[in-house]
Amino acid sequence: MSTSVASASTLKTGLIINGEVVDTDTWTPVYDPAEPSGVVGYSASASVGHSRAAVDAASAAFTSWSAMPVTERVDLILAALNAVEQQQQSLSHLLVRENGKILAEAEIDVAVFGVRVRAACALGDEVSNPVHLSGPPFRTEVHRLPVGVVTIIVPFNWPLAILAASLPYALVAGNSVVVKPPPTAPLAVVSALEVMSLELPPGVLNVVTGDNANVEPLITDPRVQHVVFTGSTSAGKRIMTLAAETLTKVTLELGGNDPAIVLDDIDLNNQILSDLVAATYLTSGQVCMGVKRIYVARQRFDELVDGMGSVLDSMLIGRGMNPKVTMGPLHTGAQKTYVRDLVQQAQESGAEVREFGSYSDDVDEHRGHFLKPTLVLDPDVNQKVVTEEQFGPTVPVIPFDNVDSLVGQLNSEWSGLCSSVWSGDEERAGKIARGLRTGTSWVNQANAGACDDRAPFGGFRQSGLGREMGTEGLLDFTEAHTVTFRQ
Repeated sequence: MSTSVASASTLKTGLIINGEVVDTDTWTPVYDPAEPSGVVGYSASASVGHSRAAVDAASAAFTSWSAMPVTERVDLILAALNAVEQQQQSLSHLLVRENGKILAEAEIDVAVFGVRVRAACALGDEVSNPVHLSGPPFRTEVHRLPVGVVTIIVPFNWPLAILAASLPYALVAGNSVVVKPPPTAPLAVVSALEVMSLELPPGVLNVVTGDNANVEPLITDPRVQHVVFTGSTSAGKRIMTLAAETLTKVTLELGGNDPAIVLDDIDLNNQILSDLVAATYLTSGQVCMGVKRIYVARQRFDELVDGMGSVLDSMLIGRGMNPKVTMGPLHTGAQKTYVRDLVQQAQESGAEVREFGSYSDDVDEHRGHFLKPTLVLDPDVNQKVVTEEQFGPTVPVIPFDNVDSLVGQLNSEWSGLCSSVWSGDEERAGKIARGLRTGTSWVNQANAGACDDRAPFGGFRQSGLGREMGTEGLLDFTEAHTVTFRQ
């Protein structure tokens, strides 16, 4: 049964194994976060046998795909991308319905997929040209060989954009791939990859959906040489444990409790305030690289809170297809409860909580996974809203007195994905940013819109292992092979 993006109301996506769409005996419903009783479509539930078959197909395809000249691989990947981009509008609408994000964000999600595929293809020479080390006493060549079968496990929040931080790089490097889409929002990913797989040799790109137990072979099969996972730190630890059984390489992009440091010299104009709000509340706060904590110089605390509140008051919360809506629901009911509990705990401990925005007329806040954006003012630093990643539309705002002490504290914490420094003095901000031990540090900007895809992306400490994108991300899907001659 072939996927049809256009008929999303009755959509059923199968598995993609060896260039064919495979139906299963059982199907998993996919629900609309804005109307949790509404079924958007159904995804196939793989068995263990299906997962093994996908690895079989990828393993069989690897030999010829890896031997193909990189220029030919790139041509095929770009042709496959072209086929996907012809369905941009339908994919964007489907993302809104299964994910909950607003249409403008869904359109960016699909567009970024294309941008990142082209960026990876442009780096093809990095894997095709060996490094030569002249003698004497030796003449040596260092080649880059693809690792083999790669499994990519994708999160729900920006599924196509995040997938494209690894999938095209793995393919350009000469690897065959099995993709595991997010279980609660798999439809757009499967739909896009079905179209893409038809333009590639059978088995080069496979897709498996199903529960964790049945897809474990995508991690534990000894033929899988590299696993890429984006998600929570706890789930990343589980992936790493499974991969350790076969010493499989892992790239883990995990949770980030990302701080923003607002210095005393910042000009809190409308642009800066709007940028800070966007960096915090994009996708209802459900972005790993989004601002999760705001530390502001004590003398600017009230001004910042009032300024952000003014911007947040214009927020309209509702269904993503409504063009007036600026923030959609959270993805799941469980996440809504988690975020609400964090805020309530902080409030009960004495922190002031300010709620902003309004609901659109076409939603019932009690039926969908909707929450208004909030600011949690000067909570105890041991509260979970400060120490844990909220992944929702709330942020603690905390005054500080000494920026050097603050940087030292932040550099010792569990998370180290992203950070940002906001200042009227770029040189001063840059010096502080360079001292922050996070994978990415921004100046006067933050979150996905500020991500330079030419640069590597990943985290320190419990925010992950390895890097995606850029030359480093491409080479991470290869092994160095040294050939040495006597001279």
